[in-house]
Amino acid sequence: MGDAFIRHIELLGYEKRFFPSQHYVYMFLVKWNDLSEKVVYRRFTEIYEFHKALKEMFPIESGDINMENRIIPHLPAPKWFDGQRSTENRQGTLAEYCYTLVNLPHKISRCLHVVNFFKVRHDDMNPVTDSQTKKPEVFLLPKDSKKNPTDITGPIVLQTYRAIADYEKSSTSEMSLKAGDMVDVVEKSENGWWFCQLKNKRGWVPAAYLEPMDGPDESEEPEPNYAGEAYLVWKSYTAVEEDELTLKEGDTIEVIHKLLDGWWVIRKDETTGYYPSMYLQKAGEVNTSVKSEQRNRSAPPRRSTIRNVKSIHKQGRKQISQETYRRNSKKYIQNQRNMRENSQNKANVIIEKNEPEDNKPKAQPAVPPRPSKDLILNHCTESTRRKIL
Repeated sequence: MGDAFIRHIELLGYEKRFFPSQHYVYMFLVKWNDLSEKVVYRRFTEIYEFHKALKEMFPIESGDINMENRIIPHLPAPKWFDGQRSTENRQGTLAEYCYTLVNLPHKISRCLHVVNFFKVRHDDMNPVTDSQTKKPEVFLLPKDSKKNPTDITGPIVLQTYRAIADYEKSSTSEMSLKAGDMVDVVEKSENGWWFCQLKNKRGWVPAAYLEPMDGPDESEEPEPNYAGEAYLVWKSYTAVEEDELTLKEGDTIEVIHKLLDGWWVIRKDETTGYYPSMYLQKAGEVNTSVKSEQRNRSAPPRRSTIRNVKSIHKQGRKQISQETYRRNSKKYIQNQRNMRENSQNKANVIIEKNEPEDNKPKAQPAVPPRPSKDLILNHCTESTRRKIL
């Protein structure tokens, strides 16, 4: 795969924080070329410094030489004091700036300066907070807000999900839920932890505790791929349920079904079972700092382990039994073996047919039988007969 680049940047709103002092940060949903989506937080002063450095890198495109050649968008300088009103009023300008930035020529929109600025940082995953101070307040852009150029590429509409059971958070980055709570999902991470918004609260929630409003099935859930995709285990896990697998760090496995709750169906040799996706790494990829930070984080709970589930849907979500996974996986492996054997046999037959005459062993002449003594005496000369007798 080539270098990473940004496909789309969506301004979600802003957040009012009170630690270490009161300030505001903007929330961006960044879509990458590998189809991942990450939420990042940036202060306007950071964005403006980024903007100034970008102009210095591309003086022609910024209009420093000739204003007629300017394609890098304008961005107003920050005020001496940025209050909530100026932060809110600036959202339209920032949304338009991000849209224009991503659609600039690749030498600008995909340069390292742009890519590195919008990469996920440590404080994006774990914001610095103080339990003694007031919790941050989040202000999302209203869905009926004035249209802007980002609508052309399809703005992100936050999906509403419902909690099927009570969930008590185990860390400051998570969010507690009560059965029946309606949350807006800002980011769906493939590790089974979803970043959600509930009124002024925000945090990570296990996807297993959430169900869509329109039905129990997840349209994003792909069909099993029994051909398998090569992954490496970068964190060991000991199975708790019967249908899970116990693996060690460094093991090579194949992923055959990626599920939204963060528990993927994998195959080790001819054995299949569930394993936390957050402990897996695609073969050939470098271990990222984000995954390293997750090393000390526990895997999300599975849907089958949640008690007192209260769904609003009469029919449960479709599930594939572990026996079906195992049977189809073994069937696929056997079919692959048969195909390899058949192709090998066909290749051998072709080689025999096409083998040149020179390479074939030549037939040896038959050895004639030894003549008897009487026959020799009858046909030999008188001199030979005297020598024999």
